Amino acid sequence: MKDSINYIETDWIKRWAQYSPQNIALKSVEDGTELTYRAFHKSINRTAFLLRDTYKVSKGDRVAVLSINRIEYVILFFAIQKLGAIMLPLNYRLAAPEIAYQLKDTEAKLLVYENSFSQILDKVDYKPDASVDFDGNEGLSGWMFSDEEVEDVDHAGAFEDACMILYTSGTTGRPKGALITNKMLFWNSVNTSLRLNLVQQDVSITFAPFFHTGGWNVLTTPLLHRGATVLLMKKFDADTILKLCDDEEISILFGVPTMMDMMYRSEQFEKCSLNTVRYAIVGGEPMALSLIEAWQEKGVPVRQGYGLTEFGPNVFSLNQEDSKRKIGSIGFPNFYINTRVVDDNGKDVPQGEPGELVLQGPVCMKEYWNNPEATAKTIVDDWLHTGDIVRVDDEGYFYVIDRKKEMFISGAENVYPAEVEHVFRKHPAIRDLAVIGVPDEKWGESGKAFVVLKEGEKVSAEDLQEWGKEQLAKFKVPKHYDFIDELPKSDSGKILKKALKETEGV
Repeated sequence: MKDSINYIETDWIKRWAQYSPQNIALKSVEDGTELTYRAFHKSINRTAFLLRDTYKVSKGDRVAVLSINRIEYVILFFAIQKLGAIMLPLNYRLAAPEIAYQLKDTEAKLLVYENSFSQILDKVDYKPDASVDFDGNEGLSGWMFSDEEVEDVDHAGAFEDACMILYTSGTTGRPKGALITNKMLFWNSVNTSLRLNLVQQDVSITFAPFFHTGGWNVLTTPLLHRGATVLLMKKFDADTILKLCDDEEISILFGVPTMMDMMYRSEQFEKCSLNTVRYAIVGGEPMALSLIEAWQEKGVPVRQGYGLTEFGPNVFSLNQEDSKRKIGSIGFPNFYINTRVVDDNGKDVPQGEPGELVLQGPVCMKEYWNNPEATAKTIVDDWLHTGDIVRVDDEGYFYVIDRKKEMFISGAENVYPAEVEHVFRKHPAIRDLAVIGVPDEKWGESGKAFVVLKEGEKVSAEDLQEWGKEQLAKFKVPKHYDFIDELPKSDSGKILKKALKETEGV
């Protein structure tokens, strides 16, 4: 009975290989490769066989992946899930020390990578037991798409089992790995399907990278659960996406406001019809009314949403008919999600008053990997504390009025100043510093560092920036630097970032 439950609730692709074997599951935008659900299922089984027999991957083992979006990446995930193992998608924008930290923290058994990332991997000082390239004579890709017949691999991924670790930048100086379960993916798919009216005939494009929950779980896994079609792109390109909307009859589009703006400003925006696009899903931050109107005039309603790696990620959705009337709102919670808005003492605040959003439901992460203290602070009495301050209007619509602590968003990437400060304080010339987000015409926001140097030390902004790029992903490295004598601090010694923001007018 246990195996039957595992199969029913987690082996989605096997079901669709039986129901709609010739339907296209995945298609690569760059080379046109297509994979039917029948071929998808066979490739998953073939890959699971190789992982089990050659690389000795078994239940609970961690398999790290360093790659751009590609069909093989999705095959690999479902093969890892089939074995009951756990996938660790690595952010290819990270510096070598950051990649090494995640590999070591998870004690990854196997690393699967693209050859284009070999140089950065050469600098990583932690090595898993084994590694394999997707490409090349001995790579995984050839095996995945071969005609080799192998025995059926038993599906070991149970409903409550972890299947993925997604690292989020930490507010305490170190990233935290959210432990994602099969149960979480299942209920997120159910919630998403109900709220967005997903059907088997839907077609969408995934260009958000797979080291983000958005790449996997905003539309990719929900659509595959529905037996629909997912196009995969290696990276965002506004012109290409707009052209694909017509050529591939895209029905749902997903992006952050920066991407939606870039598509609107593309020459292709006027040329394409977008007739098949039912609506665009927008997350990350509120979208400007003028941009909403521009898309709606094109016939594409906008649905604002909200979610986070640790919960969902599809948690709230604003109906398209409310996109203008309730601009800035994230709408209502999705199905099977409970919400509260609480004060610092955990008491519910009166409607209309600001408070922290806390969430409860089956789409909650299991825990932070190897970090019980952070888990205990985040999940309290079965409620996940988001750290986001919201208010609820008299019609029950939710609005996010402040971001998580000091976090800012640069080019659709979350940047936590505490993590950046943790690294920069290691620089031999720096005595103290603070980082805030400031407006940036291109990226929305970028980092500005207020730096206090040690006595007698001299270093330029350019030097610090180059040093930072060796330690951190480029998007995390502050773009601006202000050398000052002392940071403003409270009586208790806490840095007053509010005062720094006021000097910048933010």
